[in-house]
Amino acid sequence: MTSFNGFPSRMSYTAVPNIFINNVLPQIDDIGELKVTLYIMETLYNKKGYPRYVSFSELAANTSLMSNYKQTEEPLNELTAALKLAMEHKIILGLSTEDGDIYFLNTEADRQSASKIKTGELKITGINNVIDDTVDVEQPINIFSLYEENVGMLTPMIAEGLKDALELYPETWIADAIQESVKQNIRKLSYITAVLERWGKEGRSDGTYRRHFEEDDPKKYTSGKYGKFVQH
Repeated sequence: MTSFNGFPSRMSYTAVPNIFINNVLPQIDDIGELKVTLYIMETLYNKKGYPRYVSFSELAANTSLMSNYKQTEEPLNELTAALKLAMEHKIILGLSTEDGDIYFLNTEADRQSASKIKTGELKITGINNVIDDTVDVEQPINIFSLYEENVGMLTPMIAEGLKDALELYPETWIADAIQESVKQNIRKLSYITAVLERWGKEGRSDGTYRRHFEEDDPKKYTSGKYGKFVQH
């Protein structure tokens, strides 16, 4: 293996979401999964057009990526296993088509694209019918409707607060935080935000991103420095 001599003064960069580094990375134990995820991020970052996806054949033809699996007798099987783990962790989405498997980053925009491809609403040149054994594509959660149905009226200020939350946290987290506010009967955006901030710093009590963490207690969100804003 060639020794690394440090980064040059000028080089290109790939954007990696902060939420991946802070909240997703701790749940990845398999080095193969981590490597294929980073390669997919790099490939998608440098692609143009709509929708952006990467095919299994592209990944298999990437000599740099596949060099990570040369130690095994079946490198393609190792690549498939790594992709499966990344899909199980919902970092990426996959669709099986007649022309091979294709993968997306699990963002709201890409979830919508994958769903449209799956239903036939969106046609892609070179990609024919999605076959029966597709990886399930979850429909996007409507956080705003969920808030109105469970918490209260959606005012412009609350809608803006939910939009800010969507930029920082997964939609599933926000949905769960809304349910937590219902469970604790503290139906306020300030409480939902406090729950999200707590999960973002210390992990989920269900072990999603941290394996061991104390059970949620609503007092954690009402007894701190900003507790009075949550309570009232």
